[in-house]
Amino acid sequence: MSLENRYACSPNEAKTFDTEQLRANFLISELMVSDQIKGVYSHYDRMVTLGAVPVKKSLKLPNFHDFTKQDNFLDRREIGIINVGGPGAISVEGNEYSMGNKDCLYIGLGNKEVIFNSTSRNEPAIFYMTSTPAHKGYPTQKAAKTDANPVELGAPDTCNERTIFQYIHLNGIKSCQLVMGFTELKTGSIWNTFPPHVHDRRMEVYFYFDLPEGQKVCHLMGQPQETRHIFVKNHEAVISPNWSIHAGAGTNNYSFIWAMGGENMEFTDMDPVIDILK
Repeated sequence: MSLENRYACSPNEAKTFDTEQLRANFLISELMVSDQIKGVYSHYDRMVTLGAVPVKKSLKLPNFHDFTKQDNFLDRREIGIINVGGPGAISVEGNEYSMGNKDCLYIGLGNKEVIFNSTSRNEPAIFYMTSTPAHKGYPTQKAAKTDANPVELGAPDTCNERTIFQYIHLNGIKSCQLVMGFTELKTGSIWNTFPPHVHDRRMEVYFYFDLPEGQKVCHLMGQPQETRHIFVKNHEAVISPNWSIHAGAGTNNYSFIWAMGGENMEFTDMDPVIDILK
């Protein structure tokens, strides 16, 4: 069980980064490891990104005391979880929630015990998690893909036909500040979130999945007038500061989980960046 510390940096500093430094600061790799819970503690809005893959044993959510200074991880936090693997289950204070592929579970502030399990070792559950600080407890709630709010965007002609599935948002599962869901690109579409945008009132993390072996996504980030790119493979994530765009194009269609934390929970609170097309 490990949690890596990532400090925030300014856009002026990020402009000077070479490829290795860019990846070290913003790419989250090796997140899904058998029988471990691993992650990154980002100083952008204190967001924590975690992965849990229970194969041979159950995995209990640690308190990561060096970071939280609390007896339990959720003493001052909330967490959203989406299963991107085989069937499994999550136990919260002794209450078990079955978790199929792309099912979501929100767990609010104050819950002490969270345990992850897989139904089968041959097809383990792969739990992706995002946690933000919280000041109020909201009920634990599960939602399946069919419960999410679907939003159809894009078109085949622009290679960005996609469906956004909203789970944790103002009109869905309630939370203090966490907003979370996932996007599926249709066959033949490779662009996500293009034209891109920024939102100065919150940060975001993209987690890429359902990307076939050997395929990659070129993730675009940075200030709109001076962008950078990071090549991402399956089950890797990218931290997007509030000053950065977040968009990408893949060598294949794929899915990605988006999670936001910050001041404003309005999903549409964004500043489109059109000039990048010039």
